[in-house]
Amino acid sequence: MSTRALPAGLPAKVASVPPNQTLYVTNLPSTKIQKDDLRTALYMLFSTYGAVLDVVALKTTKMRGQAHIVYKDIQTATQAMRSLNGFEFFGRELKISYAKSKSNIIAKLDGTFKPPAASTAAQVEVTDLQQSIFNAPVPGASTTVPSRGLPPKPSGSDQAMPDAGNTESRGTKRPREEEEQKQEEDSDSDVAMEVEDDSDDE
Repeated sequence: MSTRALPAGLPAKVASVPPNQTLYVTNLPSTKIQKDDLRTALYMLFSTYGAVLDVVALKTTKMRGQAHIVYKDIQTATQAMRSLNGFEFFGRELKISYAKSKSNIIAKLDGTFKPPAASTAAQVEVTDLQQSIFNAPVPGASTTVPSRGLPPKPSGSDQAMPDAGNTESRGTKRPREEEEQKQEEDSDSDVAMEVEDDSDDE
């Protein structure tokens, strides 16, 4: 059984993770900066070494002070890790290593992405009220079981409003000739106003 020699300066935990496009960054400031600002600053810092596909920085209690930087290729990720490990970022030294698993973005690009199973998804508790709503009969269908919700719809067709047949209460439209005369009168008064304004200025 042969033992593999570890590179100098790397802890055993870091050396056991194979190189990949995703970097795991720790020792980030978690209280001084907003999440969006942190993601932008990380993107600006790490994109100087190559194309960054994604920056995942969460502020949950489990992921506070950590981020994942996804590069397009392994060489760029390695170069960024070597250059920025120990770099002072917002007053704290970055600790960078390769991520343990492949990023979802890389898996989607490879075609190896598998969405999480439905069993791992959050289970939703359905209340009795929700069940009664979802299992309610289709509107308009005859049912023999009385519903506990809304009262039944009154029988018969819709009724017209009482004043619907009265034409006198409706608005009347002016004939077209009256509209044209009104517009001419308005335009004449505008011209007269302009003439009066010009004479006052002299």
